Amino acid sequence: METLESLTQLTAMVRTSPKYRAIAPELVHLIGSQELAKRNNLKAAVKATKNKLHQITGAYWQGKPDYGEWLDLLQRASTEDNTPDQKLLHTTCRTLMAHHASTRERLPILREFYNVLFAGLPPIRSVLDLACGLNPLTIPWMGLPAGAHYTACDINGEQMAFLGEALPLLGVTGKAIVCDLLQEVPEEPVDVALLLKTIPCLEQVDRAIGPRLLRGINASVLIVSFPAQSLGGRNKRMVDTYSSHFATLLSTVEGHWEVEQFSFPTEVVFRLHQLHVQ
Repeated sequence: METLESLTQLTAMVRTSPKYRAIAPELVHLIGSQELAKRNNLKAAVKATKNKLHQITGAYWQGKPDYGEWLDLLQRASTEDNTPDQKLLHTTCRTLMAHHASTRERLPILREFYNVLFAGLPPIRSVLDLACGLNPLTIPWMGLPAGAHYTACDINGEQMAFLGEALPLLGVTGKAIVCDLLQEVPEEPVDVALLLKTIPCLEQVDRAIGPRLLRGINASVLIVSFPAQSLGGRNKRMVDTYSSHFATLLSTVEGHWEVEQFSFPTEVVFRLHQLHVQ
């Protein structure tokens, strides 16, 4: 059924929903195009598009974010000279991160997570956080040096506007940009890129996305993780499944990365060092 008119209509219908109005229109367009190609019913295609968006983004949120209130809370964690009150900042960030499943699962291991994954690396001057969710709120646990630059990207414009204002309050310079990784990979060179529990979500739309990301991300160190359990807390041998799957992905970019593996209670993590082939 797909025509330019029906695809435009579908995109508009999906984005009238408050739940999806801030989602990058390019992503709605891509998923809508796939769903229209499967069926001859616009209403059914709209429903299927919303279901897919829920699977890759909506299912992870607990309640509707109040970004204005969240920003106020972060601002209160700074003193009059904008020096963060670290104890209050940590408490505030933990409270906010609990609203998103990906960061909520990481709360019990935050300090260990970055102590382990950043151990032995040179000073990290730049970070690219891809499909970031609320992960930039973990910056206070990263131990980044003064002047570090942080780029956050995800598909929700309202979320990126909030994070753009939050970054200075978290002690870094940087930016938050709307980015659909299914169609564009940021090319900026960075010391460390984070791709945390993202590949399985993107593969629901494009099974070939993994190798494209591994080839396209321009980082000295790339940290990739996969969930060790479902959103409902079930294991289902996910670590073995994703470890095997990632090994297959790496085989398509052989010679590009040197790989280390780490296991945490809620996710399995791979630290990739870029190989500079002459």
